[in-house]
Amino acid sequence: MKRSLAIALLALAGGLSKANAQSWQPPAEADRCPSKWGAGDERGSGNHMGTASVLRAAQLVREGEVVELGQVLHPGIPLGSRHFDMYVKPTAMNPASNRRGSNEELVVTELGQVGTQLDGFAHQSIGDTFYNCFRVSDVQTRGGFTALGIENVGMLMTRGVLLDIAALKGVEILDADYAITVEDLEQALAKANLTLEPGDAVIINTGWGRLWERDVERFLGPAPGISVAAAEWLAAQDPMIVGADNQPVEVQPHPDPAISLPVHQIMLAVNGIHILERLRLEELVERDVQEFAFVMQPLRIQGATGSTVAPAAIY
Repeated sequence: MKRSLAIALLALAGGLSKANAQSWQPPAEADRCPSKWGAGDERGSGNHMGTASVLRAAQLVREGEVVELGQVLHPGIPLGSRHFDMYVKPTAMNPASNRRGSNEELVVTELGQVGTQLDGFAHQSIGDTFYNCFRVSDVQTRGGFTALGIENVGMLMTRGVLLDIAALKGVEILDADYAITVEDLEQALAKANLTLEPGDAVIINTGWGRLWERDVERFLGPAPGISVAAAEWLAAQDPMIVGADNQPVEVQPHPDPAISLPVHQIMLAVNGIHILERLRLEELVERDVQEFAFVMQPLRIQGATGSTVAPAAIY
């Protein structure tokens, strides 16, 4: 019995050690503000966008092939507590002699946070502070945020790099509790014979996107994704965007049950790096394309926390 108790205590200690090793605490405001882009900046990693990023991306277009990375929106997609409802308005028949008919629709949804979508900086805070220490209490209104709205992002075009972690591990889909490590990212880059450059769109394939409409309940549940260490390593590479085919980009739930989705805070609030969620990556993976021109523009919804997007990889 004593031996069994000792084993149980060792197992518990090991579990706590593992959780603590992957835990995280937000840095103090003085350590993260002002942003490296300057006090008052609202664009964060979007500041990488410019003629240099466009020309660099354009050089990667050799075949003229386009792969769409956005999921199709409809009420049956993984939504969780969010909504997507579309109502077609009856055809209006113009009384003129050519009998022109016209159709429209009413869409009721959280337009910033459904489908393939880009997280803006007003989406996640650390307490009362957003990216660059804008205070939630100062910029939040019933009609939207007066700072850090998604309309500040604009058109983004840059070099895209696909890191296929599922293929690296020899599987189509990573295990639900798999936390992607720094070593995984480095090995995927080495396998593709690529290095990351400032301003890249770093796209991670976990294989979880294969469940998108095939198993909605599983897609919305526990899922693989990047660990805290991997997020901090990626942030140090200075990307424009970090995206993945799973629900939150990061591993969900976090191995340390005391914290909730810390990678969102690391990317958005601490480093001002946009997160791109729920990408459609199967076609890109099947075509074995690791480097491409990445193109995307969020909807210009003033004061919104994010935007449904339809990005593309062009090579």
